[in-house]
Amino acid sequence: MASVKRRGAAWQATFRGPDGRERTRTFPRKVDAENWAADERSRMMRGEWIDPRSGRVTVKAFAVPWLSRRQDLAVRTVELYRYLFDSHILPALGDVPLAALTPSIVAAWHAKLATDHKTTAAKAYRLLSQVMRAAVADRMLGSNPCQVRSGGVERAEERPVASIAEVSALTDAMPEHLRIVVLLASWCQLRRAELLGLRRRDVDLLHGTLSIAVTRTKTMAGEMVEKAPKSEAGRRSVAIPSNVLPALNVHLERFVGYDPDSAVVVGEKGGRLLPQVLSVSWSKAREKVGRTDLRLHDLRHSGLTWSAATGATVAELMRRAGHASPAAALRYQHATEDRDRALADALAGLVESADVVRLADISRTTAVSGE
Repeated sequence: MASVKRRGAAWQATFRGPDGRERTRTFPRKVDAENWAADERSRMMRGEWIDPRSGRVTVKAFAVPWLSRRQDLAVRTVELYRYLFDSHILPALGDVPLAALTPSIVAAWHAKLATDHKTTAAKAYRLLSQVMRAAVADRMLGSNPCQVRSGGVERAEERPVASIAEVSALTDAMPEHLRIVVLLASWCQLRRAELLGLRRRDVDLLHGTLSIAVTRTKTMAGEMVEKAPKSEAGRRSVAIPSNVLPALNVHLERFVGYDPDSAVVVGEKGGRLLPQVLSVSWSKAREKVGRTDLRLHDLRHSGLTWSAATGATVAELMRRAGHASPAAALRYQHATEDRDRALADALAGLVESADVVRLADISRTTAVSGE
């Protein structure tokens, strides 16, 4: 697989790679030629050998075909990846050869992007790292140059939480055929796409459950897409709180067709509800109750926060919310701080109760002794 021969005043090392092609390098000393050939052979035996020509492929030349091969990605995910490539990754790094993409270059790119767009920088960094891992797996690179610590971590601002009374007021402020949206988003913690994809067949009033099997979402091009939840965790059954069941039963009777595939959330005339129509109604409702800071998704956030306050575990929150990892569910554990305060107050009450008992005992003892 490797040989060293003298060529005039120099030494030529020849190495045959796993693809059968010969690579040669010339060195002034025989020992340098032998060491190079031995290193190449050792890397090949360990399965770590990289064709030097692969490193000359640019980030763009590798990333674009990589995305086209990803048939497992949802439509919205593909749109997001294309946006990140076109707007933030390829303009800055697209012409850089893979072998020249060093950790320092990646770190400088990420730092510059994060200056004004922290969340976007995290998303773009995770995508770039994913592409580079694929390059390593394809033996185009020896290691992943994405080494920024916590570079892909998103630190979103804390979202507001609506009270139960505010959710009740928001429900009343919505058009009658859309009140169920507020109830299911808050008490069943459904996402917007899950609400729009809900069908009559997914509602089991007898057992009080909802099946999340289909989602409907709008692409960047304005097309409505119906598909399964993006993760296995998202495909789930959710128990309906007893306070919501009567309203859901009335809604089905008044606004939903009897076909099993009839949409649960409908427009004013009974057709499929468009996201923009829902947004208009929601904006008017939150203005009416004085909570213009609330997004529709904050109803789900509020409901999960209420669940955490009842003592729900991370595993229970994950299952109910359809989270694939504990990280998303952990954000709702801050609600246990309020619960902890309630427990602390209850503990203080025990001390007060103990003092009352102790004083009563002292009074009885004093009365018996005649003091």
